[in-house]
Amino acid sequence: MTMNPAPPEVVEYAPGRLMDVHRPACGVGPWPVVLLWHGRGPDERDVLRPLANEAAGLGLLVLVPDWRSDEEDGGRAHLLASFGHARRHAAGYGGDPTRFVLAGWSLGGREAVALATHPSTPAEDRPTAAVGIASSYVRPAVTTGEPPLPLLAGRPSPVPLWLVHGTRDDLVPAELTRELSDAVGNPASRLLEPDTDHAGVVLTEFDPAISRCRPARAAHAVDAGRATARVLAEAARASAG
Repeated sequence: MTMNPAPPEVVEYAPGRLMDVHRPACGVGPWPVVLLWHGRGPDERDVLRPLANEAAGLGLLVLVPDWRSDEEDGGRAHLLASFGHARRHAAGYGGDPTRFVLAGWSLGGREAVALATHPSTPAEDRPTAAVGIASSYVRPAVTTGEPPLPLLAGRPSPVPLWLVHGTRDDLVPAELTRELSDAVGNPASRLLEPDTDHAGVVLTEFDPAISRCRPARAAHAVDAGRATARVLAEAARASAG
């Protein structure tokens, strides 16, 4: 596995709210930027460290904030604050703001696709691509108030979409991502379906003893997580503004 040996820098993106900054271990920026949102579990940025490390090893600046879906607003304020911080400060972390991908896993994936494609997102703030990982797109997003699928079925996507969903996913059926991919069509969207489960697509496996995902050991999850990291890299490098 391509790992970034240095631990991430931890910064505040809002008072008391933390974000990991994963930089490539070698080379000189500016690097393509990926803002990566975790799923429903509160403050689980650590769950995405295996994927973020792998992506950083491919030459990406990866920003992973904590956020809480159990807040009264569903986490809207945290997500938007982390997005605003990343847009303002990516260059200061060594990133290239003209190659800025908004990505998310599970619930975070719906939010990433929704915010990236919604008509109300200002053109100057809109990311250059979005990546949805093991997500559903039929329910309203807390960031926009609307589900992304009906909007994208009725108009072209304003940004390229990369979609990843494991064929073994028993939490979020892969068919929900296929619906979005079919609605958007090629070449505006690209779909990868690795042979793994909900956790495996982000280089993790669920440990029932701790009710939390930990770094993957199974080959199917390691292979799938590496493939997801390559998708992030492809989306970032193909999206120069």
